[in-house]
Amino acid sequence: MSSITQFIKQTKSELKLVNWPTRKQTIVFTVMVIIMSLGVAYTLGFFDFIFTKLLGLLLA
Repeated sequence: MSSITQFIKQTKSELKLVNWPTRKQTIVFTVMVIIMSLGVAYTLGFFDFIFTKLLGLLLA
């Protein structure tokens, strides 16, 4: 049981050393991730559409 208590104390002390992002940084990074994800989804969807049309033409 003491090892669990020691682990929790060490974890708390380590979390105090973490450099947490500010609220503004978190919002900016979240928006960047959403925009990048939409860009990748659009690009993959575009190529999927093109390759589907080309394959349809080849097999028709």
